[in-house]
Amino acid sequence: MFKNISLLLLLSSTIFIKSQEKIPFRLTKHNNIIVKTLVNGKDSLDLMFQIAMEDASISPDRTRKADHILFKNEISDGNTVKIGTKEYKNIRFFDNELTGHEADGKIGTGIFNGKAFKIDYDNHQFVVYDTMPDLEGYSSTPLFFNDGQFFIAADNIIDNQQQEVYFLLQSGYSGGILYSNEFADGKQLDQKLKVSGEKILKNSAGQSVITKQGILPFLKLDNIILKDVSAGFFAGDLKTQKVNYFGADLLRRFNWIFDADRNRVYIQKSKYFNAPYYKII
Repeated sequence: MFKNISLLLLLSSTIFIKSQEKIPFRLTKHNNIIVKTLVNGKDSLDLMFQIAMEDASISPDRTRKADHILFKNEISDGNTVKIGTKEYKNIRFFDNELTGHEADGKIGTGIFNGKAFKIDYDNHQFVVYDTMPDLEGYSSTPLFFNDGQFFIAADNIIDNQQQEVYFLLQSGYSGGILYSNEFADGKQLDQKLKVSGEKILKNSAGQSVITKQGILPFLKLDNIILKDVSAGFFAGDLKTQKVNYFGADLLRRFNWIFDADRNRVYIQKSKYFNAPYYKII
């Protein structure tokens, strides 16, 4: 009888292990996640994981060849992407999209469709689950999924006033927060945040694009508080930033588990939680 129980426990343990898929990644000094891939069995590419998209893309500045991705009107369908021992089929690539440092292109969240997945910054890996894992030690917050993008709400404390703000999770932006023009202008961030750096650029029409880096005193995500957060915003003539970014420097400070339905995300502090903030300027 005891032998049978031991055998059942061993089998259940084996099934649990098989229900998880681990994908290693490399974290760059710019906080970008790089995944090694083999596309269409021919092209070895380093792709940056972009949480703000579902499909994939190729950069015009890539250093590796992508000769076996065939584009029509800058779109290529029906591709295979092999990561480790796992091959993903029917992946759509877009052509000529800029990406992060050290990457030939981008790969999005579509490879995790229908599955719960974890971004494990502690161990530099993704974990894909058939069923939700043990969530002990994790906090949770609602996840808003729209057009292939993830949004979360967090409380910003500016000038001793608390303001709930919706952020797009954006792993392609190396910094912390990047505020939309609407929020930055409406809350007069130029006056209320301590500005730590500034850069003035000109576009082809001669318009000024002023990027500023400020310091947000407190950011509260569920019951976790971050202090003196790096927060950027645009000023000047040109208004281009439509949404608020929760950038890669903040993403890396947590381990993230996304449920299969994309209704909630579970977070715990990672080993990078107290690391110095990334400097954009």
